Amino acid sequence: MSGQVPIQAELTWIDGEFKPGVRVTPGSDGRIDDIQQESSLQVTHPRMALVPGFVNAHSHAFQRALRGLGEHVPAEQEDFWTWREAMYRLVESVDVDRMRTICIQAFREMRLAGITSVGEFHYLHHPAGKQWDGDRVILEAAEEAGIRIVLIQVHYVAGGFGIALSGGQDSFNTNDLSAFWASMDQAQSLCQPCQSVAVAAHSIRGVPIDDVASLHAEACSRGLVVHMHLEEQVQEIESCVEATGSTPVRLVLDRLSPGAEFTAVHATHTVPDDLEELLAGGSHVCLCPLTEANLGDGFPDREVLQHHQGSICIGTDSNARISMLEELRMLELSHRLESGARGAWRDSTGHVHRSLLDMATVNGARSLGIDAGRIEKGAYADFALIDLDAPPLVDLEVNALGAAIVLGSGNNAIVDTCVGGLWG
Repeated sequence: MSGQVPIQAELTWIDGEFKPGVRVTPGSDGRIDDIQQESSLQVTHPRMALVPGFVNAHSHAFQRALRGLGEHVPAEQEDFWTWREAMYRLVESVDVDRMRTICIQAFREMRLAGITSVGEFHYLHHPAGKQWDGDRVILEAAEEAGIRIVLIQVHYVAGGFGIALSGGQDSFNTNDLSAFWASMDQAQSLCQPCQSVAVAAHSIRGVPIDDVASLHAEACSRGLVVHMHLEEQVQEIESCVEATGSTPVRLVLDRLSPGAEFTAVHATHTVPDDLEELLAGGSHVCLCPLTEANLGDGFPDREVLQHHQGSICIGTDSNARISMLEELRMLELSHRLESGARGAWRDSTGHVHRSLLDMATVNGARSLGIDAGRIEKGAYADFALIDLDAPPLVDLEVNALGAAIVLGSGNNAIVDTCVGGLWG
C-alpha cells in the first residue's frame, strides 16, 4: 500500500487502549492526515490490530555481527570489559561493504520486529580506515531497509581518562570538535526523507567534560537532541571519581544543566538523588534491557524511574536480539524477579502494558526529537500491524490484548510495518 490509502484495522491503539471503528488516513506528506471514529466504517484489515510503530531509541547496528560471538565464557572475570574486546576485534575486521551488509540486516530485522524508527548511536565512522565512510553507509543502509533513522553522530576522542584511542578504537576517532561538526554538516547533507541527525558524546571516559559541555551547547543552539552513555558500569564511575573527583552524572548535571533535549543511556548505577535531579529537569533515560542483561550491567533505580515513566525509552543497543516486545518483557519480568513483586512498571491505573508500550513508542520519539510514536493527526504515519489470529493472541478479550501482546507474544505476531505511509 502507498500513502493516502485509509487503514481501518479491527482494532486501533489510541489513547492507551484498543478501539474498534477507527479509520486512519495517511497524507501525501507521510503524516497522518485524518482519523475518524465511527462504528459503521468498513474494516479493511480484519483480525488485525494497528499500533504505532515502535521507536528504537538506541542502537549500534554494526554490533549485530557480534551475535553468538563474545559468548564463550572461560573464566570468572568475563564481563562488559572482556565483551568490549570482542567488539573491538569485530571492528578491526569490518570494511565498508561488510558494514553496509550488517547494517541492512539489522535495520530489516528491526522492521520485522515492528520497529519503524531507530536512533542509531553511530561511532564506527572510519571502517577499515575509510575516513567518514561509515556515516554514509549507515544512511544508505537505513534507506535500503526503509526505516526512519535519526543518525546520532557520536563524538569520541579518548580510550579512557588520560588514555589515547588505540587499535579498533581508531575507527571511532572524531579528532576534535571542529572535525566533529564538519562531519555533522556532511551527514546532514546526505540525509534523505525519513532521515535526520542528532548529537552524542560517547561517554565521560570517551569525551572530556569540557568537550561534552561545548558539544551540548552547540547542539542546543542548532535545535538538536543530545544522547550519551552514562554510568552503565561501576568501574567507569570509579575511574571518573578518581580522575575528576565527581561521578559522570554529577559532572553532566553541574556542567550541562540538561533538560528535555538530553538522554542518558543506561544510567544503570546512577545514585537515586542524581537520577531524580536528571529526570526532574526533563531529561530522558534510555534502558536497553536485553543488552543490559546480556552484559550483566545490573538494575537501574526503579523507584525513582517509576515516578518519571514518561521519561523512559527503550533501545536494542548491541542487537544481540532484535525484538521490542522482548525488551519490554525483559524489563518488566526481570524487575519482578529482582523485587519479588508483580507489576514492576505499572501505571497509575495498575496496568503494565500501557506504560511499557509508551516507552517503546511515544517516549522514544520524544527522546529522538521526532514526531512519531502515536496515532494522532499530524504525526508521522508510522505503524505496525499485529495479527489477532497469531497463536499467542487467539481467542483473547479486547481488554486483555495489550498485556498479552507485551507479555505473551513476539515478532511472529507482527504482520507488517508502515513508515511515512508506505508499507513493507
